[in-house]
Amino acid sequence: MIIPQELDYLLDAVQSGLRSVQRGFDQYQQGYFTERSGEFFCLELNGEAGELANLEKKRWKGKPISDEELADEAADVFITLFNYANARHINLSEAVHKKLITIEHRRQELEQRDEKY
Repeated sequence: MIIPQELDYLLDAVQSGLRSVQRGFDQYQQGYFTERSGEFFCLELNGEAGELANLEKKRWKGKPISDEELADEAADVFITLFNYANARHINLSEAVHKKLITIEHRRQELEQRDEKY
């Protein structure tokens, strides 16, 4: 499999940056907050994603939802995902790297058949 330049750059960024970000979230969580289980963070993650989805639904229906409100909820999802991964001892850098390779492999297979991913 040939890795496109854009994906190669992304894979490098995931390997170098995501690991340190995850470590930082873990240190912050452990240093200042009550220890929580993976189950707690999984439920919290779904709640935060639901709040983001609800804002998108309201915006889709024409209600005035600001980009700032969306960004705030997206940040909650991001933070909670890291807390979940840390509680479950999931190395997001490795998991995302592996998933991106899987996606690219599938994308290239489909491309050979003139199909889109």
